[in-house]
Amino acid sequence: MRKYLVIIILSIVVFAVSCRKEKTFSDNPSKNISLSTDTIAFDTVFTAVGSSTRILMVYNNNSDNLKINSIRLEGGSNSPYSINVDGQSGTVFTDKEIYAKDSLYVFVKVTINPNNVNNPFFVEDRLIFNTNGNESVVHLTAYGQNANYIIGRIGIFPDQYGHYTNYYTPITDSVNKDVHWTAERPYVIYNVALIDSDGTLTIEPGTHVYFHNGAGLWAWSEGQLIVNGTAEEPVVFQGDRLEHFYDNQPGQWDRIWLMEAREGHGHSINHAIIRNGFIGLQIQRMLKDNMAAAYVNNTIIENHTGIGVYANCYSLGMSNFVVGNCGNYCVALTGGGEYVFTHGTIANYWTGSTRKAEALLFNNLYQDPTDGNTYAIPFNCAINNSIVYGSRDDEFGTDFYPIPDTNYVFRSSLIRTKRPHDSMNLYDLCVFNEDPKFKNTHEFDFHLDTLSAAIGIGNPAFSTGALQFDLDGMTRGDTPDAGAYQFVITE
Repeated sequence: MRKYLVIIILSIVVFAVSCRKEKTFSDNPSKNISLSTDTIAFDTVFTAVGSSTRILMVYNNNSDNLKINSIRLEGGSNSPYSINVDGQSGTVFTDKEIYAKDSLYVFVKVTINPNNVNNPFFVEDRLIFNTNGNESVVHLTAYGQNANYIIGRIGIFPDQYGHYTNYYTPITDSVNKDVHWTAERPYVIYNVALIDSDGTLTIEPGTHVYFHNGAGLWAWSEGQLIVNGTAEEPVVFQGDRLEHFYDNQPGQWDRIWLMEAREGHGHSINHAIIRNGFIGLQIQRMLKDNMAAAYVNNTIIENHTGIGVYANCYSLGMSNFVVGNCGNYCVALTGGGEYVFTHGTIANYWTGSTRKAEALLFNNLYQDPTDGNTYAIPFNCAINNSIVYGSRDDEFGTDFYPIPDTNYVFRSSLIRTKRPHDSMNLYDLCVFNEDPKFKNTHEFDFHLDTLSAAIGIGNPAFSTGALQFDLDGMTRGDTPDAGAYQFVITE
């Protein structure tokens, strides 16, 4: 019985093999492939850094099998572009089979060599398919951008006690104490760019600073950061992914972290845009007493997965500023300290996840990193002509230990809160829980729209000097609005 079964199986196999027809491929010129696009355009690509990958689909919509005689980059081995077909990289491929009603993936990248050009420059090539004498072309285009690359290499070395700790290569040192970054070329930071003690980094108008994933800028104790943007040429801090998909993607980099300043060398940020990181600005006392206040003026800090501004036991002044749409607090003033905020818009309409924190937090508990103990530190804060609002019912919270001096006051401001607000000592001429009617919170447009409750409630006594003009440079006149922007009637 087993013998007959074996004979039957062998007969079936022989019959199947004899009946199987060899795959054939049409060479009829009327049969051609179809492509998903005729142009692949990359956004600006930093030189020496590869782009993200684009996908090109190749379709055989015919009822016959086809053989693509050649797939090639016109620029050959000198092309800045590279392709991958069926898991193989190269510049030329031949006799690629594509069966009837089937498709093929082609992956395209671009890597552009550095040159001496400061402005973005255009690079192009053509990806050419030849099938049965038919030529199909995909145009490849990109802009290259040369950059200054800051590689914050990390090493692990023993300290004087034999404990191992991280060490970051500084951008300032005992020889180059004053470093200037200019707008000629952008700066791309990997890991951490460290401003060492006694060093100063000055960033000039129009400079763009791009951070790779997880990267940040850190001023060590007694280092100094000066950002000298202007209204026409702000300094921009953002992630280094330049594709449009990443325009409003938070969490692309870590933070700007500023420790205590030395006397006469306080941190200063003017006309900056800080967006799409984890923490926009972290400013705190860590190793010693802070000897100089920090000032942040005419600045937008937005779309951070953690906190927009995290201050800890510091003296900080902010004016004409927006801190918007963060996954946790927009502004957290912790560990005590001295704070004066004027004409600020603190607005949280975060939609990236469930937000449990208020837009604004006051706290007077300081944990000393040198001994690990927690102390209650005096806290003083004045919020003038400002807006604190968002999508939660209560956007203002406090966490105070009762012993030290704790004083705060809101003056001529619009606040969303469920707290009792009948104390003139805490709330002077304020408006509560009325819609500021921002123009478009999801697109980070916190200008005031018609019938905003913030219009005209500001106190002109806080709108003097440079604050006669709003964040856009518009005059506030004798009836200033609360927030960073003055309402302007437009057609």
